Order: sequence, then C-alpha cells, then structure tokens
Amino acid sequence: MTTCSSRYVRLFAALVLMLVPATAVQPQVAVSAATQRPLADVLEGITPAVVNIAVRSRSAAETNPLYNDPFFRRYFNLPEQRQQRLSAGSGVIVDADKGHILTNHHVVENAGEIAVTLKDRRRFIAKLVGSDKATDIALLKIDADKLTALPFGDSGALRVGDSVVAIGNPFGLGQTVTSGIVSALGRGGINVEGYEDFIQTDASINPGNSGGALVTADGLLVGINTAIIAPAGGNVGIGFAVPIAMASRVMEQLIEHGEVRRGRIGISIQDLTPDLAEALGIEQSYGAVVGRVERNSPAAHAGLQAGDVIIAVNDRKITGSADLRNRVGLAQVGADVKIEYLRDGVPKTVTVRIEPDQALAEPSALSTRLEGAQFEDAAGNVVVSGVEDGSAAARSGLRAGDVIVAVNRRPVSTVAELAAALNDASGTIALDLFRGGLKLFLVIR
Repeated sequence: MTTCSSRYVRLFAALVLMLVPATAVQPQVAVSAATQRPLADVLEGITPAVVNIAVRSRSAAETNPLYNDPFFRRYFNLPEQRQQRLSAGSGVIVDADKGHILTNHHVVENAGEIAVTLKDRRRFIAKLVGSDKATDIALLKIDADKLTALPFGDSGALRVGDSVVAIGNPFGLGQTVTSGIVSALGRGGINVEGYEDFIQTDASINPGNSGGALVTADGLLVGINTAIIAPAGGNVGIGFAVPIAMASRVMEQLIEHGEVRRGRIGISIQDLTPDLAEALGIEQSYGAVVGRVERNSPAAHAGLQAGDVIIAVNDRKITGSADLRNRVGLAQVGADVKIEYLRDGVPKTVTVRIEPDQALAEPSALSTRLEGAQFEDAAGNVVVSGVEDGSAAARSGLRAGDVIVAVNRRPVSTVAELAAALNDASGTIALDLFRGGLKLFLVIR
C-alpha cells in the first residue's frame, strides 16, 4: 500500500509540472549603475546631442572612404594631394541656445566648408568659432532651433573602472554607441606637441569617432574622443578622450578671444620622483618640483624658489609636471591662482597672477632655415610645437615635440632667447635638443 501510494504521488507531481507553463526567459537589459535606469533610456535622451561633421578641405585625401577621417590620415602619414577632399568626424552640442558644438581641431583643420548633420537628419553649414591645435579642440556654431545639448560631468572625479559610453560616427557608418570602462587617467605622450591629460578607455573608438562624446552611465559628458592606438588601423581597445574640464576651459577662451591665450608664471619644472622626494627629505608622492624661477616673473614676485614642490593649484591636486603645465597654460591670463607647495617639507600657500605667454613665434622671424616650424615657451623650455611637412625645418630634421636647450652652445629657455641666438648665428646652426628623453645634436646649414 505504501509503495502504491508513493507511485501515485510521483505521478500526480509529474502531471502538475506538465500542466504548469514554463517561465518565460526575460531578455537581459543593460542598466545604468548610476541611475538604475535602462542604459537605452539614458542614451535615448542624449544621442541627439552628438552630430556628424563632414568637412570639405583644401588638401586632398585618398579616395578610399576609410581614409577620410582626419585623425586616421594624421597618425598614419597618408599622402596628400593638392585638391579638395571630404572627411568625416563627430561633434557634441554643448549649448543648445547658442548652437555651440565641440569637436577636434584635426577634424576641421584646413576646412573650406564644415557641414553638421543632426541625428534627425537636419543639415547645417557651421561657422568655426575657433580652434586650438595644442589641445586638439575646436568650437563650431550653427544657427538651429530645437537642439539637444549634453550636460557636463566632472572629469576630475573619474576613477579607473568607471563605466563610460563612446558616441560617434565611426567609418562614416552613422551614429554608433559603444560601452566600456575608464582604463587609465592622465595619459600623455600621444601628441607630443600638445597639452595632454587624456582619459583612456576600452570603449571602441575608431576613425570617424574623432570629436564625439565620452559620457558616463548617467549621461554626463566627461570627454571629447580624440585619438586611438591602432597598429592594425582599427580599434584595439585603447582610445583617448580630452577631459571635458580641459575642453571647457579651451571653449571659454575660444568664445572670448577666438583663440587660446596661454598663461605662464615663469618656472621650469619636473616630476617629483621617489629619488627627488628622498633628496628633498619629504614623504610626498606626487607633485612638480620647481627647477628654476625666472627673474621678474610672477613666480619670482610671489616668492617661489627652486626646490619647492608644487602639490595643488586652486585646491586641486597636481599629479606631476604635465598636469601643472596644463593648469597654468590653460588658465585665464590675468587671473590669480592659489598655489600650494612644500618647502623643506613645510606646507605653504601663495597667490600667483597668470601673465601672457609669448608662446608662438613665426619661424620666418627666427631663421629662414627653420621655416615651417613653430616654437612655444613651455615652463622654462623652448618646445617645437609644430613642423609643416616638406618645409625647410622638416628637411633639416626638426620634429614637433623637440625641446631646444641651446643654439651654438648658447643656452636658450624662451622663444625670445632662441630668436636672439639665431639672429646672432651667421653660419652653421647647431641645436642642442632633447627628443623622447634623449639628448641630440642637430646641425643645420
């Protein structure tokens, strides 16, 4: 009887299971960790702020459409022809009322006409408000209504591992969204002639994404996509974006002046290394060490001295010399900045006024043998900020990013000193310079 009852119980249970409908498998939905909203809902509200940019420029490109992105051409040394060309990139609407759009300098460089296409397929011819090669940021303006702008996030609060989304126009395919994480912060050395503090991400960024948006999971703009490392010509999981904190400072100056007027305080600096920290008798692990203070400079008037370790500007920590160069170089000329530093391990604070940096000098004013090069004062050094292809300077072997320290054994630390030394050099010019951390001797006849 017991055995028979057990058999009936098992049979009844099996029949019940057969009659109960199976639970439907629910599709997985990506959810924003910041808002607990589906990521698709977040993107639906912000993707109209990302636009496609088509540029008709006066220099030529290969006919292959994959080569139409200016970043792709610039970093892969593709040949130019003397005819008009079309190129593609992306941009981000940052002010709906004024029609302001942030993009990359290299997207609109040498542009004859700039066309902006919105997500709703409306097309406008844009005006170039201004462009800055050193940060690779440009600002456009269109006359349009019913625009969507992306709100700014705090790029300084990003941490490695934060979720981010890249939005752009890769390979001219149309608007595309990719997701990933912040894989590193404060990257440099990508464009040796510029001001760099890149956000590195593994969100797919490809040719055509240049000028597009890097946003947080809750839809805040934290970067302008600008560069990739692409040994095979496509995405390999290493992309870079200009932090919006830097891009917005550039934008403010472009609106006010049409260009970036860089500032200086008159010091040469270097990174604080463990060896330097030990030699200075401090336990600090970050900052920039003052190597030299120029006479009659704002830094000298404020009392800064060689050996001081600058650790913060306007209450924000300085990670190293490049970070300090960015903060000072992009500060408004005439503004007062609060600098925190250590002297003999003792914390001190001083206010320094930013003075104009007589940064760029035309090469023709220096020497016809260096025609095609531009020079910039950078924290007590003379940096070659650009060299035109095929120019006299390029043929002489000079490269963007070279740091010139002497002319015919005569030390130079500013563009003005470089000009004076070149004017006094009647014969062969011998340049002492640093390139990629190595000291070189360049002879120009």
